[in-house]
Amino acid sequence: MTGTPLRVGLVGYGLAGSVFHAPLIAATQGLTLDTVVTSNPERQAQARAEYPDVRVAASADELWARADELDLIVVASPNKTHVPLATAALEAGLPVVVDKPVAGTAAEARALAELAEKRGLLLSVFQNRRWDNDFLTLRRLIADGQLGEVYRFESRFERWRPQLKGGWRESGDPAEIGGLLYDLGSHVVDQALVLFGPVTSVYAEADVRREGARTDDDTFIALTHESGVRSHLYVSATTAQLGPRFRVLGSKAGYVKHGLDPQEAALRDGSRPGASGAEWGAEPEELWGRLGAGESPVTGGGSPVSTLPGDYPAYYAAVARALHADGPNPVTAQEAAAALDVLEAARRSAAEKVTVTL
Repeated sequence: MTGTPLRVGLVGYGLAGSVFHAPLIAATQGLTLDTVVTSNPERQAQARAEYPDVRVAASADELWARADELDLIVVASPNKTHVPLATAALEAGLPVVVDKPVAGTAAEARALAELAEKRGLLLSVFQNRRWDNDFLTLRRLIADGQLGEVYRFESRFERWRPQLKGGWRESGDPAEIGGLLYDLGSHVVDQALVLFGPVTSVYAEADVRREGARTDDDTFIALTHESGVRSHLYVSATTAQLGPRFRVLGSKAGYVKHGLDPQEAALRDGSRPGASGAEWGAEPEELWGRLGAGESPVTGGGSPVSTLPGDYPAYYAAVARALHADGPNPVTAQEAAAALDVLEAARRSAAEKVTVTL
């Protein structure tokens, strides 16, 4: 991509902003990290140290005042600020990327989508785990017909965090949009919808396990898709023994994959896409999943399947192309709203102990 790089204003420099968005923006040809917004002095110093040419602002209002100097706003602040900040950016005439969940409700997400369409602006949602290594591999296996007709999709995003970390993600205040249902659940539901399409019914169990916890930290969601596939999705902070990331069962074969995509760990450790000779997102052969039928992979059943490299940089590369009218929006707000329909139904199901029909 040639020409002057598009100037990006990044709102928020916590985990999402500093670990995911800033490094990926900086690594994307055609984008440049122009301004970081954070009121925290330590994070301001961190941003300047990591990106010496970046401008730092204490408030997003400073961005709207010089909107003509920017080409894209990225909202990576706490969940409750996503809608007001995205709205302000769109009203200032700026395209927007919003971290997941884009909003607390599907209605809010659709209202944002309508505003963006009315203004003729890009509104994209950062569902980065569509570019996880295991997800890309599974999509290829399904497309190639190696599983046959898929019957059941099991997806687990589990952690062992018996002690609370604190912060808004663990707050019981509904305004914060915290809890695992909307955090990790946003990922597993989005992946299920991408793979198997719309959902007809939702059943969920949401528990608060840890002492002092205020919101769900151990949640199960069962989806029935229009296609007939059943998705069983687990998100937990209280899993002492982690299950497989994916177990996918079809009429020909099953695919089992353990372990998380390595990109988040690499970003947290300071690695950057394109900064070294190692292939970004690649994992060692001993972590590959197995494909087969009739025997457990634990006892050697099936054959190893080479895991495709994960590719988070592909998201922002697609955003850059879309801003140049050279490709589609990689994740639309309407897609995110469909996932929020499911999350809202799951919250109702867990609270009322019913199966919700969509």
